[in-house]
Amino acid sequence: MTALPEKLLAADEPPPVLVYNADGRSPFLLVADHAGRLIPRALGRLGVAEADLRRHIAWDVGIAGLGRLLADALDATLIQQNYSRLVIDCNRPLDAETSIPDISEHTAIPGNVGLSGDAKTVRAGEIFWPYHQCIGAELERRRLTGRAAALIALHSFTPVFKGVARPWHAAVLYNRDPRFAHRLMALLNAEKEFTVGDNAPYAVSDVTDYTIPVHAERRGLHHVLIEIRQDLIAQEDGQRAWAVRLARLLPQAYQGL
Repeated sequence: MTALPEKLLAADEPPPVLVYNADGRSPFLLVADHAGRLIPRALGRLGVAEADLRRHIAWDVGIAGLGRLLADALDATLIQQNYSRLVIDCNRPLDAETSIPDISEHTAIPGNVGLSGDAKTVRAGEIFWPYHQCIGAELERRRLTGRAAALIALHSFTPVFKGVARPWHAAVLYNRDPRFAHRLMALLNAEKEFTVGDNAPYAVSDVTDYTIPVHAERRGLHHVLIEIRQDLIAQEDGQRAWAVRLARLLPQAYQGL
């Protein structure tokens, strides 16, 4: 059983959440639940090889770079989570089995096996809640000042999952309200360069997701979750190309709403 640290993050470790371009004027609030792959020193490497911590199981490859470039292009605020989804997944309800996984794809995560409720609470208290409180505070600030807000959740997906190749270049995901997603998907399809997933390879739900259901749906905000295949944004040139593309298409899709 993993010992419970008195405090998960040391004073000299990076904070769990980073706000980029805090004074951005765009109505879009960009969020990146899986932008980072840091592991708190108190947890070692969770028993996971360093090579595995560079894989999709640990973070959304390319999203941090894309998010900043898109924030610059839109003059939007970006809120990103800095620690690995293997420590705690900030886009899962805390009672979900995948909130703190003991296996991801085919890779065991020994440091997550046999965690006590207290140990899980420490991770949530120092990583999960600060991130979501930051998002909530920004959206509440906009509400109180009468400023428009639309939530754009940025993710990336691996080209091959459990040995099966994925045909999509990008995907748009949604749950109860498909309007923004469908408009963006139509614009992406009109580019005639891409195969775009419609709630594929993932879909948003109350069971598997936290950010969109809690921050967007409960507030009645326009929203979309965007997934981009990792090999397309692993390098800066790909990130820049997708940032330019999304900076052009997102306002078009939003204006139609």
